[in-house]
Amino acid sequence: MWILVWQTAFELFGRDSYTFKPPLDVLGALWEEVRNGDMLWDLLASLGRVALCFSLAVLSGALLGFLSLTNRWVEWLIGPLILGVQSLPSICWVPMAIITFGLGESAILFVVLIGSVGSITVATRDGLRQVPTTYHRVAATFGASSRQRLFWVSIPAALPVFVSGLKQGWSFAWRSLMAGEVMLKVAGLGHTLTISRENADYPRMFAVMIVLVWVSVLVDRAIFSRLEQHVRARWGLAGR
Repeated sequence: MWILVWQTAFELFGRDSYTFKPPLDVLGALWEEVRNGDMLWDLLASLGRVALCFSLAVLSGALLGFLSLTNRWVEWLIGPLILGVQSLPSICWVPMAIITFGLGESAILFVVLIGSVGSITVATRDGLRQVPTTYHRVAATFGASSRQRLFWVSIPAALPVFVSGLKQGWSFAWRSLMAGEVMLKVAGLGHTLTISRENADYPRMFAVMIVLVWVSVLVDRAIFSRLEQHVRARWGLAGR
């Protein structure tokens, strides 16, 4: 269906375009990249970076979110800062990353981490904040300690919001990774995208863009959507 629409658009508007290529050319370039193995290595390099950075973002974001909820000074200090950092496009952090870390992996890791940690921090804080006080009162009535109320009441009740934050954080991390790889030109899908543009290899460029979309959709469907459905079903929210 989409290939037919693409081909029709090319026939109507793209015949005289230098950059707009028909689907068969793009799919041919994609198959060539897969066949020679270049696409696989670039994909593995990008996934390895985003997995490391996203894991760090989850740990640091959850900690910051918890501290901002439990300590008013931390909330006063980092609350507005986190919102401001989250609103900045990832590309804005690239010059700072280059100045601070140089042209290497550390710069990309910084860009991805700073681009995704904000949404996880906010989701953790808001998820814990929205837990009804009735839950805590009931748990306290049964003799639960503050530690037990945290791990057995607050965290499970905050999971739906937290998982939504994970999905958003993943999308920010993936986009931030591409911004870093495009600007710093290291091995990965972003680097291949840049090389294709510089060489005017537009079928290859579109092929990389298709892979980027596929990866994003597959990760969301295979991991985050299933996790969200499980959490919502576990806590009786599936019908909402």
